[in-house]
Amino acid sequence: MADNIIVRVQSPEGMKKITSTKRETAAAFLKKVAKEFGFNSNGFSVYLNRNKTGEILSQNKALSLLKIKHGDMLFLFPSESSTTSGEIMDTATPHTSSSLPSVQEDEIDRYLAKQDGKIYRNRDPQLCRHGALGKCVHCVPLEPFDEDYLNHLDPPVKHMSFHAYLRKLTGGADKGKFAALENISCKIKSGCEGHPPWPEGICTKCQPSAITLNRQKYRHVDNIMFENHTIADRFLDFWRKTGNQRMGYLYGRYTEHKDIPLGIRAEVAAIYEPPQPPVFILQNSLELLEDPKAAAVDEIAAKLGLCKVGWIFTDLLSEDTRIGTVRYTRNKDSYYLSAEECITAGYFQNQHSNPCRLSRDGHFGSKFVTVMATGGPDNQVHFEGYQVSNQCMALVRDECLLPCKDAPELGYAKESSPEQYVPDVFYKDKDKFGNDVTFLARPLPVEYLIIDITTTFPKDPQYTFSSTQRFPIENRDILGETQDFHSLATYLSQCSSTSFLDIVSDFHLLLFLVTNEVMPLRDSIGLLLEAVKTSNEDLAQTWKKSEQWATIEQLCSTVGGQPTSSLGYGAMGGPSVPASSSSMWSCLHCTFMNQPGTEHCEMCSLPRS
Repeated sequence: MADNIIVRVQSPEGMKKITSTKRETAAAFLKKVAKEFGFNSNGFSVYLNRNKTGEILSQNKALSLLKIKHGDMLFLFPSESSTTSGEIMDTATPHTSSSLPSVQEDEIDRYLAKQDGKIYRNRDPQLCRHGALGKCVHCVPLEPFDEDYLNHLDPPVKHMSFHAYLRKLTGGADKGKFAALENISCKIKSGCEGHPPWPEGICTKCQPSAITLNRQKYRHVDNIMFENHTIADRFLDFWRKTGNQRMGYLYGRYTEHKDIPLGIRAEVAAIYEPPQPPVFILQNSLELLEDPKAAAVDEIAAKLGLCKVGWIFTDLLSEDTRIGTVRYTRNKDSYYLSAEECITAGYFQNQHSNPCRLSRDGHFGSKFVTVMATGGPDNQVHFEGYQVSNQCMALVRDECLLPCKDAPELGYAKESSPEQYVPDVFYKDKDKFGNDVTFLARPLPVEYLIIDITTTFPKDPQYTFSSTQRFPIENRDILGETQDFHSLATYLSQCSSTSFLDIVSDFHLLLFLVTNEVMPLRDSIGLLLEAVKTSNEDLAQTWKKSEQWATIEQLCSTVGGQPTSSLGYGAMGGPSVPASSSSMWSCLHCTFMNQPGTEHCEMCSLPRS
């Protein structure tokens, strides 16, 4: 019994005690270790020291000769080839950094991950008692997640940046070795065989945890900036001309926001308006139709160095048309975002998830933003930016959140049914005595789901698209703003004195050149998109000499000076109907049979005459 010893073995999964004897060989001891930790014979290495020195080899030497005594600590490290499920037991490996997937993060995330991020302070002449090269508690650099610093900014910052939050997770002595971001799941875990499937059975292993809604401490985007006022004004023109609401997608890029440590800014360079029902069908609501051009728009934006960064919608009611004021309807006494808008924002954020290396799923949260044009306290149009929290994204993704019909400021957590199990959702509030009380989220104030983001315009306007003229915006035929070759001919005639690069530097014009049905240039416009992206006039002139542009000019000269046949918008706010003809007519250019009452071919957009 005196020869019996207990040796501690430390591994990334925890420590275990191995009972052995002084005379036991190293080979026999390593077999015990493999059996205890669930490895095969060559799936690990054991060392005397933490720094991987003094490896214990599988040999016939006794432990006493290797100077291993009772109570010693050895260190086990799995080999790279031992990560298959047959070699490692099913233990708590998800929280180790080695088990995280390899993810290609966004460019801005890779850039911020390399930054120092610390907040440097100057020497305080009153409190600092050291030399110029010294540091004390009054001037030592602060971490980017320091809450006191963020609260004392003007204006105060309620949410730290996402990368500051990551620094907080990966700080400390372990340097984030066990840091992992977990996506919330509201669904029953699959593969549980100890009972019948829901609704006949459920257990604690497969049952999703209850959710208590908390204020999210960080946000993925810290600022939204429109490059210039023209982008927003052109979007608002639809409401000004019709009095009806409008929705669009924001295209731009993510850059560093230097006003907040390790912050991210979403810069908006253009707004694309997808197909929406005519204004006389939906008077004061929004509905999205299927967009056959969505893939082409994303492809063009990617070649221009842009991506879809968010969506924008209007909620405007005119108060006095003579002075151009609007009603101030969204405030603390009503609501900021309705439950239906929160659910829509959560749907979009789930579609555009944020790649993240610290998540086992390869993604965490989203950088997709929501911008609303509404009336402000001064009865002028204001742009308000929002995101919904990761908890809201999970509730929307798993179809657990519903809007309330009579109260737009309230959501409702679904109840479990035979078709779907829904975990309990709670939120905390104060009762009339000032005590914190937990309530079931039926109903739920949506303020618990919202993260506000500052929306700004720069003092010095920026222009990704430098065209000074305005090519018609897509899907506005009801206003008489059609994208056809007559509109292109008119646009080119207005830009005759400017450079070719400035002429084609218009997002909506480039979309028309790629998506028109007469002569789409999707496969041959790459050089022009590169010229616009890099502001290279020589590349633009090279593309101008191509056969495709010559054909475009020929088509424009054919329709030049002809009136557009699109629907106009009448003085009473309704669509004006074009003059009717007696019968169908055949196009002279493409032989397409057109309906009566049109003066331009519906297929090639060329004039009837």
